[in-house]
Amino acid sequence: MKFTTLAVAAKYDRGSGACKNQKEGGEKDAVFLLREGATLKNVIIGKDQAEGVHCKGHCTLEYVCFEDVCEDAISIKNDKPGKESWIIGGGAYHASDKVIQHNGCGTVDIINYYVEDYGKLYRSCGNCKTQCKRNVYIEDTATLKGVCSDSKQKCTMYNGCAGGCEPKKIGACPP
Repeated sequence: MKFTTLAVAAKYDRGSGACKNQKEGGEKDAVFLLREGATLKNVIIGKDQAEGVHCKGHCTLEYVCFEDVCEDAISIKNDKPGKESWIIGGGAYHASDKVIQHNGCGTVDIINYYVEDYGKLYRSCGNCKTQCKRNVYIEDTATLKGVCSDSKQKCTMYNGCAGGCEPKKIGACPP
């Protein structure tokens, strides 16, 4: 397999209206689709996108920034046990839901990553048809904003389900 480096000087997005209010579009809506073992670095992904980066297997993202997250900024799928995906530097803004979605069986290492105005930094796949052990390692994340540490509502309960369905929200956790 031949590897090439592509040098560019641009901001990447999908054009006005791409977000569609967080409608799940999958990899066809991704700005970048990375194969197993790929590295993406020094990129700014603009606000007009539905899905940011999809990794098909383990990958490395270095200094990748998201101006305004729509559905997910980063989706890591089908990484194998023992493989590591690295997210080094960079950051994400305005993620009303999740920044990183992990639908594989490896480890996600998040180092020196900045998030602001977000719902969740990392979400493992709780509704994947096949479940496996997933690991996440977070180090030196300089600033976490918008985590509602002073909120009276500490967590939200969901009614779990089997077979890949989406769990239903049932309310706030008791104090």
